[in-house]
Order: sequence, then C-alpha cells, then structure tokens
Amino acid sequence: MEPEQQPLFEWSDTAPAPERPASSQGTAESDGGTAGGLYAFRDSPQARRMLDVREVYAEPAALDSPRGQQIMARLPGVRVTEVDGHWRIPALHGNDGNIARWVRIKTDTLVLGVKHGLSTRPNGRSADWIAPGTSNGCAMACAYCYVPRRKGFANPITLFTNIEAIVAHVQRHVRAQGPKPEPNQCDPAAWVYDIGENGDCSVDALVCDNTADLVAAFRRLPTAKASFATKFVNPDLLALDPQGRTRVRFSVMPTADARLLDIRTSPVPERIAAAADFLDAGYEVHFNLSPVVLRSGWERDWADLLRHLDDVLPARVKEQAAAEVIMLTHNQALHEVNLGWHPRAEDVLWQPGIQETKRSQNGALNVRYALETKQRALARLRELLAAHAPWLRIRYAF
Repeated sequence: MEPEQQPLFEWSDTAPAPERPASSQGTAESDGGTAGGLYAFRDSPQARRMLDVREVYAEPAALDSPRGQQIMARLPGVRVTEVDGHWRIPALHGNDGNIARWVRIKTDTLVLGVKHGLSTRPNGRSADWIAPGTSNGCAMACAYCYVPRRKGFANPITLFTNIEAIVAHVQRHVRAQGPKPEPNQCDPAAWVYDIGENGDCSVDALVCDNTADLVAAFRRLPTAKASFATKFVNPDLLALDPQGRTRVRFSVMPTADARLLDIRTSPVPERIAAAADFLDAGYEVHFNLSPVVLRSGWERDWADLLRHLDDVLPARVKEQAAAEVIMLTHNQALHEVNLGWHPRAEDVLWQPGIQETKRSQNGALNVRYALETKQRALARLRELLAAHAPWLRIRYAF
C-alpha cells in the first residue's frame, strides 16, 4: 500500500484527542525536571505507535551522561551498539538498502550522541537566532523534510545528551544580547531562539526531557523566547508551564496534501484543535502554512483550510496568532530517496517545469519554485488569507 499519513500512524481525523495530563503546578521540579505523573502520554499506545525503540546506536560518552542514562532506563532490554560518532553509522547512513525500511527505521531505531562545537547563529526569518539543536532527525517521515538530505538513506532521531552544556550555552548567549533594542518580524520585544531546527521537539519529548529543560530555561529568561515548529500533538507538553516564553508553531496544510506528504504526523485538524489547549497552558501559539505545494486545486484546498481555521479557533487564539508562509523547497537527492519508498509524493513535489535550482541560506543546493511562479502563488495566498482568515497576520513568507 502506498504510504499515507493516516494508515501509517493509525489515527483518524475524528479520533478523540489523548487525555490531557494533570497540570504541573506544584508537582514538577523547579528546573523543569520530570515529577511523577507529569508524562502521561509518552507511555501510551499512541506514542508507542510513533516510536517503539528496538535498537540504539550510541556514543560511549552519550551513554555515560545523566541524560543518556535517563533515556536507557526507559528502554530496558533494548540492544545497544556503541559507535565512534553519531553522524556516520554504516548500518544507517549511506546504506541504500535502508530506503525500503525508511519508515520502519524511524520507528524502531534511536541514536544517542554528544553535540560538539556549540554555536548559535543568526537567522532573521522565523527567529532571531538558531540555537544549538538537541536533536537531529525525526520519527515522522514528511516526504519534503530537508534534514535527511545530508544524512543519506536513514533518518531516525539522534538525541544529543549533553543538554546541560546546550542550555548553559543558550543562557550565556541570551544574556550577552541584553534587551532587544527594537521590534522586528520575529517578535516585538523578545529575542526569539529556534530550538528545533533539525527535529521536532514534540516528538523528542516522547523519549527524554530535553524539550522540558529548554522550556524551563527560557521561562527564566525575560528577554528571550524559545520557538519550535511541530506536526505532532504531544499533550505532555501542556504540563511544562512555559509562562509565555515558548512559542509553538503548528504546521498546517490542506488535508489532501497532508495525507500524501505528512507521513506519521498528527492529522491537521488535530493540530488546529490543539491550539487553544496550548495557549491556555501558557504557550504562544502561531501557525506555519507549510509547505505550500503548487498542484492542481491548491487554491481551493488552501481556502478550505483557512475557512476551517476561522471556524474552529476561538477568539483568544486568533488575537495572538501569526503565521509563517513557507513555499516548498525540494532537493535532487531527496527526490531520488523518495522514489524508493514513496514515489507518489514526487508527483507533486518534483515539478521541473515550474522549479529552478537555488542555493539556500545554509549553502545547500536545492530546488524551489521559479521566482515569478512563487511570487504569483504568494500573492494569491495573501488574497485567500484576507478573504477567509483576515485575523491571521503573516510574519514572513518565503
């Protein structure tokens, strides 16, 4: 059967949302650690369908760290293979035989490593800064994801266990900036740090407390906010008490696109429905209209999605919401990988007639919609927003 979002994840658009965990008020440790009962979802059947680890590849230093020991304590009896480095593992990376197991590897394999050379770099689009990530790779399998382009044939979660060093680095960087001198498209008052550039923090929280530790750290940084995009509704995050210092960006797209391209993610209606709960739990809630894929009927389907947002979101969500619009970026190497495990996705992702090669901000050579095509599509999407969701301010589009 061709991969589709719903069969692989085994959730339906009408399935009831998982039960919300009890509030962390008065139960969680002051540093954001895990208190008893804080994580009700990550041991649930739904979570195990997303991530059921059977094999771990790990650097010895990662295994010896407190975070590594915490992770392994939750994985009794799982086979562990020690490796010299998390980036090049012959059984995973560069092994083209893994294409047929693309999704299975994401489900049952975990890599533990130590992140070296910690650095924070400027962004200026979605965030002011890109913080050192605490993960690389994902248990979800979105067909357009840019992360596997550099890894080759397998892209399971790699978790970095030196979380104390990562948090300390971010704290030093925030304090060195001082107050934000003037508003910009990222935020009017706070420095915004993207903490999930190469992974999904909601999924990482199924495995360990890295996300909780970062949320707790930004709670104590009055001049900054954490920010991460997600396609997975993890109700455990509702108990982390971010106090307005973490922005969650729910990525949404028309259901027809999501069923084909957003493999193993939470259904789009569930992501939208979660917005109010996350706002009430203390998060700032924005939306990523991402990626915008140009294909027959795209304008009609985006209009339907925007009407749905307008119909179901309460006023308190709309009043603080903003959106990022991200047009599809693709890549020759990922195109070839996808042909091996999900060729039907390439019917809409790979369109040489309207795409051109362009070097991305990070130096990668990718394929994007030709400039005039992109500009016309963005103008049309702005018209649809004005007609169907005029309250949804666009922070930036590219």
